[in-house]
Amino acid sequence: MTPRELPVDSSVSPDAGWAENWSWAVGASTLFVLVRLAAIRLSPLQLYPDEAQYWLWSRQLDFGYFTKPPLVAWLIWLTTLGGDAEPFVRLSSPLLHGAAGLFLFCAARRLYDARIALASLLVYALTPAVQLGAFVMSTDTPLVACLAGALWAYVALQTAERRRWLPAAWLGLALGFAFLAKYAALYAVIGIAAHLLLSRRARQAWTPPAVLAAVATFALLAAPNLVWNAVHRFASFGHLQQEAAWGARKGGVLEALSFLGSQLGVFGPIPFAVLLGGAVWLGVRKRLQEADVLLLCWAAPALLIVLIQAFMAGAKANWAAAAFAPGSILVAAWMLRWGRPRLLTFVLATHAVLALGGLAVVTAPQLADRIGLSNALKGVRGGREATGLIVGRARSEQLAGPLSAVAIDERELFNTAAYYGRDYFGKEGPPLRAWLAGPYAQNQAELAFPLTATDGARVLAVSSYGVHMAAMRAQFQSAGAPEIVTLWLDRKHQRSLQMFVGDGFIPPKQ
Repeated sequence: MTPRELPVDSSVSPDAGWAENWSWAVGASTLFVLVRLAAIRLSPLQLYPDEAQYWLWSRQLDFGYFTKPPLVAWLIWLTTLGGDAEPFVRLSSPLLHGAAGLFLFCAARRLYDARIALASLLVYALTPAVQLGAFVMSTDTPLVACLAGALWAYVALQTAERRRWLPAAWLGLALGFAFLAKYAALYAVIGIAAHLLLSRRARQAWTPPAVLAAVATFALLAAPNLVWNAVHRFASFGHLQQEAAWGARKGGVLEALSFLGSQLGVFGPIPFAVLLGGAVWLGVRKRLQEADVLLLCWAAPALLIVLIQAFMAGAKANWAAAAFAPGSILVAAWMLRWGRPRLLTFVLATHAVLALGGLAVVTAPQLADRIGLSNALKGVRGGREATGLIVGRARSEQLAGPLSAVAIDERELFNTAAYYGRDYFGKEGPPLRAWLAGPYAQNQAELAFPLTATDGARVLAVSSYGVHMAAMRAQFQSAGAPEIVTLWLDRKHQRSLQMFVGDGFIPPKQ
């Protein structure tokens, strides 16, 4: 069998219903994008601290940052050319998810048929994690979109009869951008290696020009970030090691089960059960088709490696995001192949209802308060108000004498204040600086904007919840009386800030 014969379900043609279903795919993706763009425009919710952090990175474009590769900052820089308001920061997220769905449609159409392709797009677009991810700007969004594009290019390579170097080059390009989005892109590289080991047909698809095209394009994109890391003592890779925290945090069976349980919410209970159950059942009975094997090789590394990580030291639910794209196709293909279109329809309808509920909460957050979900929104509330309190205190202190800086001891508050105080700090008022708890930077804010003796003459020091108040006061030659202010995020949650004016900052010794 040649690589072009990859679709093994002979009952249908990969091109059956192609034109009609492609029109439906484009229409569905366009509808999802427009609805989500409208929700972003209408929502009063503020930026998450991480979104504010990525916005701040976008003000100083680089090939890398302390905790992440640079693609998210590049995208925000591009979308904020029209303004810095929240909708512009989040603008690329719905667009990227829309593109990801179309890439999956094209890949599934080549692997199976047009009906499964359309179902794959809908499964992906209505996945709970995608519904949330399409509203916020995170590193997972460009990662998943680029991996979807890489999967399409890899499938095209497997089914190409000539000029295989072209889809191979697209594969390297997509994987390179995925690497610049998040280092979890390497799960796809592991998946490709696994597929090559398991499938002789996969190995036959790789001609020397195809290998060269894929490797060269990937290396060309990844090299600047690798050089940046080398210059900055491999800061991003060191952060990955800290996140893994093997030996520093306890894992165990309960943590592994907790991670698996979280995937029920991330991917949806029925789709995730179908994905796991189908892989085990078909694998044991040796009924996996060639297309199934390809997709499992792409989906399994993220799930298995993060499951091991959860057992060793715990893991976050989104760490297996690289499995979303191939997993969506598998779920759609298996449910339709097993003659369960009604179950698939039920899943899509249920997820659609949840999506509408989510859009209602996003555009009218008071609904979350009424149904007891205020805690879920506390991260997107209070940033503007907390910044207003800091700016107000800074303005009052400047009446008594100029401030040389405003220093904040916590990364999330620093990034939020940098965004919501962007028209004040460093313009009308003093510059914003990050206070370091130790001699070395622990995040991008501390690396790029540290409080030093140069701007430490007279500083308004701000401590989030007063965690480092004593340590901050000890680093000034003199420190005024602290002021404690409390900000209510909703009826149940509040945030406190402690502020004082310090004179003569003395940096910690390295």
